[in-house]
Amino acid sequence: MRKKTIFYSVLLLVLCSVLSCGCGSGGDSKAADNSGKRGIGGSKKDKNSEDSGPLRDNTPNVLVPAADGTVTYGADLVTIDASHTDQGYVMIQYRGSNPKVKLQIASPNGITYTYLLSKGGQFETFPLAGGNGAYSLTVLENVEGDMYTIAFSQDIDAAISDEFLPFLYPNQYVNFTPEAQTVSKAKDLASKAHSDLDVVREIYHYVIKNVTYDDAKAESVAYGYLPNVDDTLKSGKGICFDYAALMSAMLRSQRIPTKLEVGYAGEVYHAWISVYLTGTGWIDDIIEFDGQSWSLMDPTFAASSSSSGLKKYIGDGSNYVLKYSY
Repeated sequence: MRKKTIFYSVLLLVLCSVLSCGCGSGGDSKAADNSGKRGIGGSKKDKNSEDSGPLRDNTPNVLVPAADGTVTYGADLVTIDASHTDQGYVMIQYRGSNPKVKLQIASPNGITYTYLLSKGGQFETFPLAGGNGAYSLTVLENVEGDMYTIAFSQDIDAAISDEFLPFLYPNQYVNFTPEAQTVSKAKDLASKAHSDLDVVREIYHYVIKNVTYDDAKAESVAYGYLPNVDDTLKSGKGICFDYAALMSAMLRSQRIPTKLEVGYAGEVYHAWISVYLTGTGWIDDIIEFDGQSWSLMDPTFAASSSSSGLKKYIGDGSNYVLKYSY
């Protein structure tokens, strides 16, 4: 029997293309005054915070992907390492000189994910976000303009040992290591937490109060941009993708499965995160959870908008259509 869980979907940020360029302006970077609200958005504790109980273990647990070479496929320029599909990821190495190389992963749930291979000669990690089943992996090299040719293609089968593993491991979009300052900061933020929910709240507050929107970066960021979570932490500035990656990395390092999800709010491309907390079932696209009197809000907007304006914009989450999970 599937154990009961709950996903609290957190609207996070606005993207103008598939996680490859800057978002719209963040506006005033001062944090919103949410002091009258409960939970994530305010200073009052929700009733799932057990202040009198034992503190939660805040020891980081960073899962480290590995290209062991046990199961590999490839050609002269490409190696696909599928040694750990049971852990929910594959690793891809491209050794050619083509500056524009794409990876397409067709998932068993019918969704095809497209990534850029950006680290010539190094293995990069990609989640098997579609769960168990058959995947088709295709590496494409640019010919000219928008034309690409297939460099290598391989079908694989995945039997993932735990459905949450793809959202605990680092990957190309949510990239962190055990030595990352982001991991250390998450440990500090979780030091007084009594539950996973407390950890989510502390990280949420930290991000919206300490990361401001970088308008200049948003105007100049290149196609294929990938965030560096430690750079965002150090500078205290970033675009929407940086917000998402930083919060996701922090939560994953604290053993809280986190999805970075993208889709549409009306006609606008958006991203939000979902976090897994042991609870009462799978609930998707939840912005407010009245049964526990707390709310999760977009850190980008929460740092620049009034809570009332944000709530009006978000509504009840029914306008959000999920396309991809990372």
